[in-house]
Amino acid sequence: MSHRPYRTRVANLSQEIGLTRPDAGWWAWLRDLQFVAAVLAAAPVWLALGLTVGDRMQVPAGLSATFSFVLARPIAEEFVFRGVLQGQLLRWSASRTMGPFTIANLGTTAGFVFLHFAAQPPAWALSVAVPSLVFGHMRDRFGSVLPAMILHAIYNAGFALTAWWLHR
Repeated sequence: MSHRPYRTRVANLSQEIGLTRPDAGWWAWLRDLQFVAAVLAAAPVWLALGLTVGDRMQVPAGLSATFSFVLARPIAEEFVFRGVLQGQLLRWSASRTMGPFTIANLGTTAGFVFLHFAAQPPAWALSVAVPSLVFGHMRDRFGSVLPAMILHAIYNAGFALTAWWLHR
């Protein structure tokens, strides 16, 4: 499957902020090896968190908190960070990279980590850096925030299930 790099000429606002069909098609990106690897790589992290952090992991309290953690927050955060912020940074920096990541992804990740410092202890806030880089890579890879939103929801669901399992 070939993927186009981020287009330096943006035709309209919806493309700029990634509210478009992913380059691979609406659902074809689910079979993309990098997307599948990103999903599978999360399972050992959840296991390690369960073994090391254990009962300090917090379970979302109730159905509305779980819905917020697993769906609402990933959609909102990805729209704001990977859609609006990364979209604007991509427009400014085009396809400039630092190693395997675009400058836009690195800048967005810095903002995403900074936001988490407001609500979490420093170690937890810093722990979102790697997933943020993965979400940003998916946004760059497919030219859409949809894969990042889905992946973020999967990561949060795995985290919530791990916490629930430890507290049951």
